[in-house]
Amino acid sequence: MFIAMRTLVYATLFIGFLLIYLPPRVLARSGIQRPAVTGGSQVAGLIAATLGVLIALWCVTTIVRIGKGTPAPFDPPRRLVMRGPYRLVRNPMYAGAALALAGAALFYHSAALLAYCGVFLLVCYLLVVFYEEPTLRRSFGSEYEAYCHHVRRWWPHRRGAA
Repeated sequence: MFIAMRTLVYATLFIGFLLIYLPPRVLARSGIQRPAVTGGSQVAGLIAATLGVLIALWCVTTIVRIGKGTPAPFDPPRRLVMRGPYRLVRNPMYAGAALALAGAALFYHSAALLAYCGVFLLVCYLLVVFYEEPTLRRSFGSEYEAYCHHVRRWWPHRRGAA
């Protein structure tokens, strides 16, 4: 129960800051406001953003249930998580958050928000390559190496592909 409470706090801070607090500021600085008419791109953007948030939430619950820890780098899972969305890609939470941001960019037709999404992905990439992966290798050793061999970092394998 304590793990779930810590995760709720960390996830709320992460999601709240990166996906709720910052994007409206990016939009305000670029002078973009909510579209007066809801068209196809707004519907597609809402679908993408919703899917991205659902993926991120699936990741959080999987880390709590299986990993017995939180998604925060300073309070990591105690077990290697290779199920749920993590059986498809090694970093689904970042991918889900980026999909949510891209959906918002589509909804608002905002190049600035799309650029923010690109910066977010670059920071995630650097964090994964230079901090998370080395830390996971030290923590889980050959189990993590085998996982990396079978599951790609960002994009799922096609069925039947190695």
